[in-house]
Amino acid sequence: MFTIITGAQFGDEGKGKIVDLLAKDYEIVARFQGGDNAGHTVTIGDDVYKLHQIPSGILVGSSVIIGPGVVLNPFSLMDEMKMLEEKGVKVTPDKFGIDAKASIIMPYHIALDTLSEVSRKDKIGTTKKGISHAYSDRVLRDEIRLEDLFDEEVFRAKIKDIWPSKAQAIAKLGGSPEYIMPEKTIVEMLELGQKLQDFAIDASQIINTGLRTGRTIMAEGAQGSLLDVVHGTQKYVTSSSTIAGSACTGLGVGPTCVSNIIGITKAYITRVGNGPLPTELTDEVGDHLVNVGQEFGTTTGRKRRCGWFDLPLVKKSIFLNGYTELAFTKLDVLTGLDPIQICVAYELDGERMDYPPLLTKDLDRCVPVYSEMSGWTKDLTDVKCFDDLPENAREYVTAIEKLCDIPITYVSVGPGREQTFKMPDREPEIYCNKFARGL
Repeated sequence: MFTIITGAQFGDEGKGKIVDLLAKDYEIVARFQGGDNAGHTVTIGDDVYKLHQIPSGILVGSSVIIGPGVVLNPFSLMDEMKMLEEKGVKVTPDKFGIDAKASIIMPYHIALDTLSEVSRKDKIGTTKKGISHAYSDRVLRDEIRLEDLFDEEVFRAKIKDIWPSKAQAIAKLGGSPEYIMPEKTIVEMLELGQKLQDFAIDASQIINTGLRTGRTIMAEGAQGSLLDVVHGTQKYVTSSSTIAGSACTGLGVGPTCVSNIIGITKAYITRVGNGPLPTELTDEVGDHLVNVGQEFGTTTGRKRRCGWFDLPLVKKSIFLNGYTELAFTKLDVLTGLDPIQICVAYELDGERMDYPPLLTKDLDRCVPVYSEMSGWTKDLTDVKCFDDLPENAREYVTAIEKLCDIPITYVSVGPGREQTFKMPDREPEIYCNKFARGL
């Protein structure tokens, strides 16, 4: 079985928590794109784990893989491995593998990312982690791969070839290249290479061999579908493909191997950084979502922008991913809000549309069309099953499910592992997947 999990919004949907919940049923959990610009927060008892590169499946004993589609920061990876070891989670080559073809985020990538963002008049809101420049070098065939760190002669030769143009670019942006790649840094990276060499694998071979022998494998996405480099809200996107199809290319697995695709969506919507967010709330309701939902970025600590659930945007994610089911998170955050709004369509230049417009600039001009529902006041954080939700909360979940025309299989009512329940079985015939037919 090969399951893909992606975010159906702009990231921060709770993928780490859902992966942690489901990972016990999977022998391998693999990360297929992105870098340490995204973070997954997993709460187990009193322990909070903030993971940026290592798949959260490691917390339940699954074998975990970082695929070749990822760009890897070896310095922060070692910090993450150390954090896990200190919390009693063993990170050993028999449980953790990194594809040798993964691109390395170099210090000059981070410098260029930071300087480029500072120089822009129209800020993108980058995390300044060097992700875009690392992916650019992959396309330009100027990348440093993990395997290059294993051979000093190869690594130094590549740096000698690449560094002059990077130094020139850094200086042009007002930086000081002499501080970016000193000999000390080169030596440190070679030392990291020696430490990571035992973890090097061929992810495609391991995953495909596993699938052929009946192993259960989960592909864990980072960020959200609406930040996809091709299909997202350009230019306010990430630098990799975040949709389900990327799991195949980012791990080296054929699409016919995919069994099911799970989309993760919050009960509302959030976004970090700039870019369109049609239902954004800047009033006391928005403050409620930020404060009760603790909407601050795992990686940057930045406050997230919050808005009502946006059906047209989620509908786009359904198209892009082909979800077979949804996990619905942070329902508890809506407690105390009345009424609750669902954006079911947009109005743009006097016309109503139920799907995002073609151009990002037009999405920024869209006016939400809302359907109003009654709220609830009961604390949901101890609820263990759907039937124990207050009536209005049940109606809200059911309304979202019907509007999306995709079964919601899990509902989360708090940050803890135990604060998620499985939805009762329903007749599958009620889901006609009208979105897939474009209705």
